[in-house]
Amino acid sequence: MPPLIAFIGWHDSGKTTLVRQVLTHLRDRGYVVAVIKSTKERGIACDRPGSDTARYREAGADGVALLAPDRLIVQSEPPACDLPVLAERLFPEADIVLAEGFKHADVPKIEVRRDSTAPLLRDQVPGVIAVAAEPPLDGEPCFRLDQSREIAALIEARLLGGRAAKR
Repeated sequence: MPPLIAFIGWHDSGKTTLVRQVLTHLRDRGYVVAVIKSTKERGIACDRPGSDTARYREAGADGVALLAPDRLIVQSEPPACDLPVLAERLFPEADIVLAEGFKHADVPKIEVRRDSTAPLLRDQVPGVIAVAAEPPLDGEPCFRLDQSREIAALIEARLLGGRAAKR
C-alpha cells in the first residue's frame, strides 16, 4: 500500500497550488506520485453530452471505463472504503499518494492556510504533522507557503525514508 499524506485547509487556502509544487519536487526525485482530490461539489460531468460514455451512464451503467492510448478514465459511484484502501485500489504502483482534502481521514496531514483569522484545523483534526501558512506560524514543523521543496523533503523523510524511487 503506498504511503499517503493529505493536504487540508479551508477553501482558497492554496492547497492545489502547494500539492502541485510538492508533486513536481517528488517526481523530480524519481518517485511515482499519484493524487486523489476530494470535493463537496456534486454532479461533476466528465463526459460530453451524447458521447458513448455519457450514453452508457444514461443507460444505467454502474461504472464506465474509457481506455485510450494516453488515458484511462473510470467513472463509478464512490466506493464505501476509506482513503488508504481507495489509494491502494486506484494507484497500487505509486510510491506515494498525495490527497487534497480528506481532513477526517486517518492519515498524516499538512494544513495549508492563507487566512490567519481562520480557525486552525490542526486543533480540530488528528494527524496534522506540519502547517504551511502565510504568514508562517510559530511551532514546528511550520513552513511558508513558498517552501514546497522543504515540504517535499519532509514528506520524503517521514513517509518515504528508505524507499528507492521507482523511476
